[in-house]
Amino acid sequence: MEHVAVNPWAALAYLIAGVCFILALRGLSSPTSSQRGNRFGMIGMAIAVVTTLVTHAPRLAQASYAAVEHGLDIDWGTAGLILVAIGIGAAIGITTARKIAMTAMPQLVAAFHSLVGLAAVLVACAAYLNPAAFGIVDAAGQILTVSRIEMGLGVAIGAITFSGSVIAFAKLNGNMGGAPILLPARHVLNLGTLVGILILIAYFTQDQAPWVFWTVTVLSFIIGFLLIIPIGGADMPVVVSMLNSYSGWAAAAMGFTLHNTAMIITGALVGSSGAILSYIMCRAMNRSFISVIAGGFGAEAASTGGAAKVDRPWKRGSAEDAAFLMSQAEQVIIVPGYGMAVAQAQHALREMADKLKEHGVRVKYAIHPVAGRMPGHMNVLLAEANVPYDEVFELEDINSEFAQTDVAFVIGANDVTNPAAKTDKTSPIYGMPVLDVEKAKTVLFVKRSMGGVGYAGVDNDVFYMDNTMMLLADAKKMVEEIVKSLD
Repeated sequence: MEHVAVNPWAALAYLIAGVCFILALRGLSSPTSSQRGNRFGMIGMAIAVVTTLVTHAPRLAQASYAAVEHGLDIDWGTAGLILVAIGIGAAIGITTARKIAMTAMPQLVAAFHSLVGLAAVLVACAAYLNPAAFGIVDAAGQILTVSRIEMGLGVAIGAITFSGSVIAFAKLNGNMGGAPILLPARHVLNLGTLVGILILIAYFTQDQAPWVFWTVTVLSFIIGFLLIIPIGGADMPVVVSMLNSYSGWAAAAMGFTLHNTAMIITGALVGSSGAILSYIMCRAMNRSFISVIAGGFGAEAASTGGAAKVDRPWKRGSAEDAAFLMSQAEQVIIVPGYGMAVAQAQHALREMADKLKEHGVRVKYAIHPVAGRMPGHMNVLLAEANVPYDEVFELEDINSEFAQTDVAFVIGANDVTNPAAKTDKTSPIYGMPVLDVEKAKTVLFVKRSMGGVGYAGVDNDVFYMDNTMMLLADAKKMVEEIVKSLD
């Protein structure tokens, strides 16, 4: 089949869309410019979608006319299906965006990644079953060698993204436990499966037999499950970022198959930015990227521990105690965690901070790179509550200040403040940099009860230290009580 000539206006439109995507990534690198970045991304995607529909309209019309000549009354049928699909997708997206709670954002991201992966698999399957329609056959009717490579990589990465994202969704949504699920000889099994997939893709370039393509597809779905189930809760933010990268590479591979420049550009941007983010997060956690994606860092240790040490002595405080201590302080550092997100306490927390400022207290927020369930989770929540950006600090910028701080107010964080990461070599979080809240003069730790442990499944020694006062209650309710006491 003869390739369609490239429309210069379409190429220019795709170039503009690509620039918008780059500006979107640049804007999303900072909370102050994130809204502008989102707008650039929306504009770029709109340009890409409209350009694709316009450039393919003649081919759709040609197919419809050919169908009519053969007695099939399906004129505009394909275009109608496309418009219906866009309408359904838009309705689902708008409804989800308006109704989804910020606590469910990580699993929503994982779910969307799975859809991108599944879309790549379906495109690859369609291209394999009807390659002539995609213009990827030679004179003999065989799929082009380069297209076989693109198709094999696309279906493999897409299937891994889909099945891995399903497991990530289940763990983040509570359908599966956060503890690693360890299979016997899992590293050998994973490596053997991956090597088998690569060998089959190489063989696919020589033989396009159905059994080769479908075996690659099935094995890729299986390895996606196997790669994610051994990864524990402490590493889930890296997993979300990694799956984001996979979805990008899958889209880029399918962009080559579809001869769509916008998909190639977008996929490459998402894939590379996701990979860079995953690497940065692994460095921030003192993790090896390879060890995380190969089956979970410290999983063996996590499987042997995790019992809460509730029999140790600890001190309980009240909202009045907390209000008095913080109102007398010179500086309070607030450390938010996933418990704050679950309780939707960010707005009450902002009100508490405003009250403290009225008392002359200097307030700062300390954010750990993996606080929450996805990269930037806490930053988004605080921005939703209109917390000033200049009061929010990353771990490396504020960790040294805890020793000179009067009160560290920890709300719903656990693993990211656990000193066992620095001292206990058997801990699943050992080696991960943590916030040194225990160095503050007083630690106020908001937690539902003493019976639970963090997402990584380990107890926190800070609970039992002499300078710690436990505030056991729902995070939002406790903060609201503190605000009343400050009044």
